[in-house]
Amino acid sequence: MKYNRSAGILLHPTSLPSRYGIGDFGYDAFRFVDFLEEAKQTLWQILPLGPTGYGNSPYQCFSAFAGNPLLISPDKLKEENLLEDKDLENSPSSNPHQVDFSEIINYKFTHLKKAYKNFIQRKEPEDFIKFKEKNKFWLEDFALFMALKNYHNGNVWSKWETEIAFRKKDAIKKWKEKLKEEIQFHEFVQFTFFKQWKEIKNYANSKKIKIIGDVPIYIAYDSADLWSNRNLFTVDEEGNLEFVAGVPPDYFSKTGQLWGNPLYKWDEMEKTNFDWWIKRFSKMFELVDIVRIDHFRGFEAYYKIPGNAKTAEHGEWVKAPGEKLFKTIIDKLGDVPILAEDLGVITKEVNELRMKFNFPGMKILQFAFGKTGEKRFLPHNHEKNCVVYTGSHDNDTTKGFFRKEKELNSDVFRHAQFYMNYFGDDMCSALIRLAYSSVADIVVIPMQDILNLDTHARMNFPGKPDGNWSWRFTWEQINEELKNQIAKLVLLYERYQFENEYSHVVF
Repeated sequence: MKYNRSAGILLHPTSLPSRYGIGDFGYDAFRFVDFLEEAKQTLWQILPLGPTGYGNSPYQCFSAFAGNPLLISPDKLKEENLLEDKDLENSPSSNPHQVDFSEIINYKFTHLKKAYKNFIQRKEPEDFIKFKEKNKFWLEDFALFMALKNYHNGNVWSKWETEIAFRKKDAIKKWKEKLKEEIQFHEFVQFTFFKQWKEIKNYANSKKIKIIGDVPIYIAYDSADLWSNRNLFTVDEEGNLEFVAGVPPDYFSKTGQLWGNPLYKWDEMEKTNFDWWIKRFSKMFELVDIVRIDHFRGFEAYYKIPGNAKTAEHGEWVKAPGEKLFKTIIDKLGDVPILAEDLGVITKEVNELRMKFNFPGMKILQFAFGKTGEKRFLPHNHEKNCVVYTGSHDNDTTKGFFRKEKELNSDVFRHAQFYMNYFGDDMCSALIRLAYSSVADIVVIPMQDILNLDTHARMNFPGKPDGNWSWRFTWEQINEELKNQIAKLVLLYERYQFENEYSHVVF
């Protein structure tokens, strides 16, 4: 698929302002779309929208199909008369720049339970019935999984009673009846999530803004996906992990990265003509306009580590059927717009797979400089068919990154200064301008860099088990001058395709 020259911002919905302690699908999400339009942005990139578990990572979810209940807007529930003003009086007193997940989870689910009780007193609406029928293939298992998980005090599925943990005969029927009310609650939550998100997506699309979503390559062990489809993943009959995902030792880690996610049994997936993946991508394209695939190289070959390993040192690379998979997806769904996260050590074969399907790769400018930098990320080496970023959700903010490098007087800092011919203190703005000037068709800048924020605004520290994914911005950080600065870059570097009035942009 061919992409127009365009620009966008990376911001997860949890990072939006809100009086409820976490960004959600309420009025501030629509206001953010308005901000994107005013700044001449035509792309909004988000992280995975799935229901998060321990650590709150959107890359470790209870389902590859379901939505995160924490993103549901209490204000929108009030609009539907499912909540009253008095229900919303005691909103969380959290830091407006930080999500306190322990406080938010209890607050949100208390209100969701109230809304559900009001919902079931009404005649079951037709759109709820249709939603359950359309999403039956994943919703039934997910709602039962979450009801069971709550019944078992949050314990991992393999710790439940054997009969239901391993879906013994008649166990599903028995537990469905026992947890009927809780199951319907989770169905209501998912119905509400998708309804609210659809309104935001439709609003963004009406402004000619496309949403870039994110598909993690792997699922979590403690997920409805694995519990209901164990034959598709590398677990044995007792639920033990046979093999897990990760990456081998490299310059950055002597023992590699042990991610611990189950791997796919690709031979089993091929037997069904990749039906699970077709359904996954089909659902994603209901939610977003463009899909970014995390760890794309795993579709060409994946690193297979024994399930009982303590580090990633003793694994092996195994060929994956990526070409067959993507050919099947395109045959079934059409020429769908996919972006490939091709960071790290990328082989010739991975590049060939990406280029065969014309998927744009990624360029991270923070990785480009110094003796250890990757020259493929320097702008003069970019190709048109790629997405250029200053940094990603796993990076320090650009201001924080260069601040540290300057303190070290590193070759990274000196090379960046020399390359950009910029010797001021605002290296972040200089790098954004460099990204916009690239020949890359698409440029996406993290919101933290748009606001020129320091390390305190970093979204994720890979390898750090807690304290991640919690940054938020406030509207006080945005003004007309900032909108004009971004809009000028869009116009200067021809990243806007629509006829419009430019009178508010001061050149």
